[in-house]
Amino acid sequence: MTDYTDPERSIGRRTIGAGSARTALMRRDYDAPTDDVWDAFTDPERLSRWFLPVSGDLRLGGAFSLEGNASGEVLRCEPPRLLTVSWKFGDHPVDELELRLSPNADGGTTLEIEHATISDRTEWGGRSYDSVFGVATGWEPALYALDRQLAGTLTDDVADAWRAGQPPPEAKELMARSERAWTAIVEESGTPAVRG
Repeated sequence: MTDYTDPERSIGRRTIGAGSARTALMRRDYDAPTDDVWDAFTDPERLSRWFLPVSGDLRLGGAFSLEGNASGEVLRCEPPRLLTVSWKFGDHPVDELELRLSPNADGGTTLEIEHATISDRTEWGGRSYDSVFGVATGWEPALYALDRQLAGTLTDDVADAWRAGQPPPEAKELMARSERAWTAIVEESGTPAVRG
């Protein structure tokens, strides 16, 4: 396994455009300047390397689409510290995603990513998942890929395999840890993480 450090994880509440939402919050430090982390999230070419190809009008009020995933609108944009977007996935109510960046004491960046949803459950592969569990375990592999991209160790072949649904072995280990951690957090809040 690499030297990757798992994010701090928590569930919260926040009001979004669609109503009262539960949130999955992940906080993690990156050994990169804030401007570099901001650029990795907002430059379409860089974003497509570690996450998904994006198209659209990537400015305040503009609409975007992530290939094969979600679409939305840029709701707030305060470079290089705050980005809030709506997040429309399938027939689910519109979620919100907020990215907050701040310099840390080590010269790197503290990233907080908070995905807010009013959905209770989501269906995937014949199983029913708590929505917070679903979005959180979806974001954690991306945060790992971002770490590798910022460190310059996300090679083209690994990035291509990742997008094809074939993450490297160390990412599979991270995904299993993430699922165990989020299962415990969600179930402590009184909701089963997975059904069926």
